[in-house]
Amino acid sequence: MKVLFKSLHQLGSYMLLMGKTFGRPERGRMFWKQYLKELEQLGVNSIGIVLLISFFIGAVICIQIKLNIQSSWMPRFVTGFTTREIMLLEFSSSIMCLILAGKVGSNIASELGTMRVTQQIDALEMMGVNPARFLIMPKIAGLVTMIPALVVFSIFAGITGAYATAYIAHIINPEDLTYGLQYSFNEWFVWCGIIKSIAFAFIIASVSSFFGFTVEGGSIEVGKASTNAVVCSSVLILFSDLFLTQLLTK
Repeated sequence: MKVLFKSLHQLGSYMLLMGKTFGRPERGRMFWKQYLKELEQLGVNSIGIVLLISFFIGAVICIQIKLNIQSSWMPRFVTGFTTREIMLLEFSSSIMCLILAGKVGSNIASELGTMRVTQQIDALEMMGVNPARFLIMPKIAGLVTMIPALVVFSIFAGITGAYATAYIAHIINPEDLTYGLQYSFNEWFVWCGIIKSIAFAFIIASVSSFFGFTVEGGSIEVGKASTNAVVCSSVLILFSDLFLTQLLTK
């Protein structure tokens, strides 16, 4: 009962914070300045890890399918076909956002948490500035803008990794891989991944901001808030993935 009450209290606090967050900024120039800063900090700085992980995951998926699934009674292009479907439908959107929840979510929670315990947020309130709108809105807007682009980068990096297994490791014939990647292609699956990533981006930014913004205490609580932000964001991403996949692929 206590856990349920705490969860409902946190949900109510989250909704109230989001109500303060969404609105017209007091100064449009300051919002755009913060927005561009968040684009670089949360999105551009994550491109490297997205490309690296996606490249190796694409290669591993291709190898595992070739060695464990494909057989003499199955078409030779099944490896490329299955690799493409996994990258489009799940890895480049859902799994990549889980990884970014650990990197970006903890960064957001620790940044806002540090500002809270050092009374920087209180100072903004005393200056007549809405700190929720000033600090959180640019983060949400920046992440929602950048994560779909990161998903596209992840898809191309994963396919490049699959081709690396064909041309470098000689795991599969490149022609068979190419045919499998092109076979029965449904462009809606690309849009499914992008739509899901937008929802996941909002979850990561808003939930992490909530845990960081509402920190009470000192540096220890900031660390706990970062951990809670990552865990809660990951659970919500998995739950949303189940719902959105069912809704978008009907």
